[in-house]
Amino acid sequence: QVQLVESGGGLVQAGGSLRLSCAASGRRFNSYGMGWFRQAPGKEREFVAAVNWSGGSRYYADSLKGRFTISRDNAKNTVYLQMNSLKPEDTAVYYCAATGRGFSKRLEEYDYWGQGTQVTVSS
Repeated sequence: QVQLVESGGGLVQAGGSLRLSCAASGRRFNSYGMGWFRQAPGKEREFVAAVNWSGGSRYYADSLKGRFTISRDNAKNTVYLQMNSLKPEDTAVYYCAATGRGFSKRLEEYDYWGQGTQVTVSS
């Protein structure tokens, strides 16, 4: 079992930055691939970024490359999402998730989910 708790969301102006954190508890955090997803009102949950167990491989949604960076610190059982040059369309609830299947952009391959953190970008 892995428990995930996101933090770092909030209200930011367009062009600003935020860093989300996801703290994991439970066993063997460093054996899980980790991902970030987001869900805007009235829309389906979508993939944002993923990182493998070591942090050596990263994968991003094409539309977000260059603005968002995923990283992890296995010593702290934490995964991060650095978000720069934020736009109003980035407004959503952001979720972190853990998968025992390497790492993936597919929502259904994730086994554990956090409760989400709200990010609101004003224009």
